[in-house]
Amino acid sequence: MKIVVLESLGISDDEFKKLSQPLADSGHELVVYNDGKLDNETLKTRIKDAEVIVIANTPLSAEVFDAAEKLKYISVAFTGYNHIDLDKCKEKGIKVSNAAGYSTHSVAEITFGLIISLLRNIVPLEAVVRNGGTKEGYRQIDLNGKTLGVIGTGSIGGAVAKLGLAFGCKVIAYNRSEKPDLISKGVEYKPLDEVLKASDIVTLHTPLTAETKHLINADKLALMKPSAVLINTAVGPIVDNDALAAALHNGTIAGAGLDRVDMEPPVPANYPILDAPNVVLLPHIGFATEEAMVRRAEITFENIVKWEQGEQENTVL
Repeated sequence: MKIVVLESLGISDDEFKKLSQPLADSGHELVVYNDGKLDNETLKTRIKDAEVIVIANTPLSAEVFDAAEKLKYISVAFTGYNHIDLDKCKEKGIKVSNAAGYSTHSVAEITFGLIISLLRNIVPLEAVVRNGGTKEGYRQIDLNGKTLGVIGTGSIGGAVAKLGLAFGCKVIAYNRSEKPDLISKGVEYKPLDEVLKASDIVTLHTPLTAETKHLINADKLALMKPSAVLINTAVGPIVDNDALAAALHNGTIAGAGLDRVDMEPPVPANYPILDAPNVVLLPHIGFATEEAMVRRAEITFENIVKWEQGEQENTVL
């Protein structure tokens, strides 16, 4: 069986060899591309004879799939999979698994990094110190005692909720289904609008679907407290980022911490959120710790082993 890894998994050569060894030992051909060439024409050439491919967050369009005559299975080295044309996969009978859970703690941790950065003005004050200034004119706000609103309580949102409780927050949440484990720990579920109105910090952890695109729009932002901050470490288009920029300029909310916007970095110089006040921006690093990259590769290769054995795990399709 020919297995094609289309992009770097962000681990060392030694780790890659160790984790992929069971597949090599089973006699499979493993072809690896780390050159960063991911345009459609290159992808079509590289997957033409592949039976299994590994991809991270590079988009795979219907056009690319049409060139994959032998493809049977995709192991997505990522939690999200909205960049894969699942309709085309279904049409061609291609099975798909993702790497669910590899970055749960990594994303939860960066979420609180953004929250604390905003509440304590860490980013601007770092520059102030380097320029000979002091803390004067900058507010310092405790996280303890604040109301943390968690939108989406899957594995990452659930981890964020638990960390919020550990920080001494009142944690309220919105999700399609309530989680008894979180309720037993003190999380209170409410309708979305009530979470937005009551929270000092709103943090987003939902997947991107037709229903969640621009879930947080101008109307929803207007429900939030003027003193509240919005955190997005989930998927950029869950937020109408132009509306968010306007809300920040208008003082509708007090700040935002974003690891995700509408596109992967680099962000165009004229992107409105870049000029908005009190925003901490990161280049999509929430998932990218060294430990998470190893966990991702472990899951990605184990997915292939399980699929070959007829026991598909982390099933998307």
